[in-house]
Amino acid sequence: MQPIHLADIKAVTLCAGFDAKLLHSNSMTWSFVHSIAGHTLPAHQHVHEQVTHIVKGDFELTVEGVPHLLKAGDLFIIPSNTLHSGKSITDCDIIDVFNPVREDYAKLSS
Repeated sequence: MQPIHLADIKAVTLCAGFDAKLLHSNSMTWSFVHSIAGHTLPAHQHVHEQVTHIVKGDFELTVEGVPHLLKAGDLFIIPSNTLHSGKSITDCDIIDVFNPVREDYAKLSS
């Protein structure tokens, strides 16, 4: 086992205005996201349980039709198969953790 340096991970585009550095373990995926103010993450759902941590900025996370204004330091647990979307109110740095591994993201980062 060796340390992993975030600066060494190449960013990929998840959708317009949302770039991420992806890291995968045996059972989970970490996504270090930078998003640009005014950009929207379309509504979607997935089998993965997700924990979202707003590191910097203001982000509107809509879960099952209910908007939540999240600010730096806020976390939100999104259960498996729950419809959600988001909008960056300001430029944001966000950490999303998924369990199990997001195979679709693993394909992006290979």
